[in-house]
Amino acid sequence: MKRIIVDYAKLTTDILDLLVERYPDGYDHSDIISFKNSKGETVKAVEVNTDDTLYLVKISSQLQQTMEDYETDDDGSDTFDEIEITGDFDNE
Repeated sequence: MKRIIVDYAKLTTDILDLLVERYPDGYDHSDIISFKNSKGETVKAVEVNTDDTLYLVKISSQLQQTMEDYETDDDGSDTFDEIEITGDFDNE
């Protein structure tokens, strides 16, 4: 199985779909994984996986907001502003 570390700035819609599906109410402290990268820095991430790949998505404040915004934008409902129509609009 491949393991790929993904930064917030490089999220694809496929990975974002997986994140929202796995963490529909957001992630909490117990979902976070900590590890050392090749530079010896501690990285915090959440994981999502497909059949052949484990994605470790780095945690950031923008990640949570992006997940929330994406879920709202992708809920399948169309919303329209109510407008008032004035005047005569016959097609003659």
